[in-house]
Amino acid sequence: MFSVLKIAFRAIRRNIMRSILTMLGIIVGISAVIVGVSMGTGAKAQVEAQIASMGQNLIIIFSSSGGRGGVRGGFGANANLTEGDYQALLREVPGISGVSPEVRGNAQIVAGNQNNQVGYWGVSADFARIRSWKFLSGGNFSDADVRNAAKVCLIGKTTSDVLFGEGNDPVGQIVRIKNAPFTIVGWLAPKGANSFGSDQDDVILMPFTSAMKRLSGDTKFRAFSVQAQSAAVLDDVQTNITELLMQRHRIREGEDPDFTLRTQQEFGEFANSTNEVMTVIISAFAGISLVVGGIGIMNIMLVSVTERTREIGIRLAVGARARDVMRQFLTEAVVLSVLGGVLGIIAGYWLAPLLTKFAGFPTLISRGSVIVAFSVSAMIGVVFGFFPALKAANLDPIDALRYE
Repeated sequence: MFSVLKIAFRAIRRNIMRSILTMLGIIVGISAVIVGVSMGTGAKAQVEAQIASMGQNLIIIFSSSGGRGGVRGGFGANANLTEGDYQALLREVPGISGVSPEVRGNAQIVAGNQNNQVGYWGVSADFARIRSWKFLSGGNFSDADVRNAAKVCLIGKTTSDVLFGEGNDPVGQIVRIKNAPFTIVGWLAPKGANSFGSDQDDVILMPFTSAMKRLSGDTKFRAFSVQAQSAAVLDDVQTNITELLMQRHRIREGEDPDFTLRTQQEFGEFANSTNEVMTVIISAFAGISLVVGGIGIMNIMLVSVTERTREIGIRLAVGARARDVMRQFLTEAVVLSVLGGVLGIIAGYWLAPLLTKFAGFPTLISRGSVIVAFSVSAMIGVVFGFFPALKAANLDPIDALRYE
């Protein structure tokens, strides 16, 4: 076997430039596979991290996703979740560790001589725990603050940096929201952008009672955040929530509900669907490049058989068997393909970080993609090298010796 490899490398070195050009299609294809899969893996890991930052075992209840009379609304199109629904969820659904209504709006927020247009959220005292939100300074508002519609709030890092300067602790400061003064009691740790690209840190959180009575004037909610006690009870909690809200909203069997439940897993699947399509498209183009590279290897090996016809005739004349000749040329094709694959893997390892650095695409090279790429390159050598090797093995020794 060693002698066969030695002859194969000698044949490749004999026409080094031709060999490099032959391997180019394999190099491009394999590097494209590495980069494409790393982009998909990196994007998936980023989405999973962002979804995990929302909290654990989370269920979001949206209002008005169903329809009545042939008219269908979008998620949260009309607020129809009530404070009675909120209290019923806390009382009657087992397996829940926390519930938070959500009232959302946008307002001009003023602090001293600084102002900023910010989204505010009215939530319960459970919200920070449900969404796994830690604090840089201060702490959460209390259930008593919610009952009393207290003028207190939590501030995100982006909003804090704009209003009070980067790195300055805003706890204890007062901000005016629609001319209502709110005291900052907690400075939220940064979370970055969510899976849809929105900055989670550009936000003000306050008791939902304060938001409804002092800012928005809402009497109902567009969404609830619910946390199950564990992943094991998540499905049961979803079922119980659905049954409770169907009963409370007097929705008969066969009618579309006026609410929709979504879990973190579903959010992740939705966000990853685009990444998966992108990965498939890139992999398809890489596959085309690999096929072109394989055809190039077959073409060059056919040329090599023609150029070495007399050499093949001499080998057969001195006792070499047809399968020995076939193995020799098949080995040369596999060596060409594997060398191209190795160079393609190196190029992929080099290109993926550059893509992250200059284009901002998250990339994560997995060991599995490298193994698959290497295996594919070897398989291409076998598949596309078989016909030239078979042609060489089937040459007639007499005709081969006469070939000029």
